[in-house]
Amino acid sequence: MNSSDLPALLQGFFTGKLVIQRQPSPATVASYRDTFTLLLGFASARAGRQPHRLQITDLDAEAVGAFLTHLERERGSSVPTRNARLAAIRSFFRYAALHAPQHAQLIQQVLAIPAKRAGKATVTWLTGPETEALTAAPDRSTWHGRRDHALLLTAVHTGLRVSELTGLTIADTHLGNGPHLRCRGKGRKERCTPLTPQAAKILRAWIRERGGQPEDPLFPSRRGTPLSRDAVARLVAVHAETAAGNCPSIGGKHVTPHTLRHSTAMALLRAGVDTSVIALWLGHESPETTQAYLHADMEIKERALARVNPPGGTPGRYSPPDSLIAYLKTL
Repeated sequence: MNSSDLPALLQGFFTGKLVIQRQPSPATVASYRDTFTLLLGFASARAGRQPHRLQITDLDAEAVGAFLTHLERERGSSVPTRNARLAAIRSFFRYAALHAPQHAQLIQQVLAIPAKRAGKATVTWLTGPETEALTAAPDRSTWHGRRDHALLLTAVHTGLRVSELTGLTIADTHLGNGPHLRCRGKGRKERCTPLTPQAAKILRAWIRERGGQPEDPLFPSRRGTPLSRDAVARLVAVHAETAAGNCPSIGGKHVTPHTLRHSTAMALLRAGVDTSVIALWLGHESPETTQAYLHADMEIKERALARVNPPGGTPGRYSPPDSLIAYLKTL
C-alpha cells in the first residue's frame, strides 16, 4: 500500500482485524468508530482536505498528539476518555505496521505516545432519599415518563452499566420465580442480576404497556430503536434537575448513569454485602475494583475508627471545641 491508502487501511482494520478476528462487543466497535470519526475530522481540518483524501502521513505523532490535546482542552474529555481514544488509535497503527511497513518509523512514533496517568476521583453516589427523589422525578402520566421511571428504577436496583441497560431486550427480562435480568457486559460476558420485588413489579407493568417482540429493546425510543448512551445521560440529567427541587442535596452532585451504578454498590456495601459479592453483582473483572467504594464511604471509616482506642485513651472520637471559644483563644 502507498501513502494514499489510508481509507483502505481503515476499512481493512475495521472489517478484517476488529470485526472478524477480535469479534468485539458492539460497544467496543462504537467506541473505535467514534474515535476515528473524531480523529479524521480533526486531521481533515488540520490538513485542509476531505477525510477520504487524507494520507497516513497526515496522522503522524504530531497530529495524533495535537488531537489528544484537542480532546481534553476543546471537547472537555477526561483523562480516561483520552486514553481510551489513544488505545483505539494504537490498535489501528499496530495493524498498519503489518500492512504498510514503508511507514514503520511514523508508526513507531505514534505507538510511542504514552497514556496519561490520572488521579482517581472520589466516587459520587446517591443516598437513599436522593435515589427515591430521582426515580420519582419522571412524569408517569406520559409514555416517556413511565419508560424513564422503569429505566431509572432498574438502573439503581441492578447497577447495570449504561451500555448494558441500552442493550437489554424484552427476552432478557425474567419476571417469574427469582426475577432477574440477563445482560451482556464487558468482554461479551453474560451475567444475571437479581431484581427487587419493586423493580420486578414496575417492569411487568412496563412490558405490558410496551408490547413488542422478545428481541426488541426493553427501553426503546419512540421509534422503537434502542436508546443511545447520550440519550440515557440526558434523561438522567433532566430528571436529576427535577429531583433537586424536592431533594436539594442532589443539586450539588453531577449525576450521570454511572452515578446510579455507584449508588447500587454503596447501597449493597452499607447493607453489609461482601465486596467479592458486589464485584460479581456489578460484573467487575477483579474485586480490587470494588475497593474504591470502601475508600469512598466515610461512615464505614467512622465505624472502624470508633472501634479503635489509643492505649489509655477514652472511647470516642475527638471533638473540637466550640468554634467561638476556639476563636477567642486565638486572640
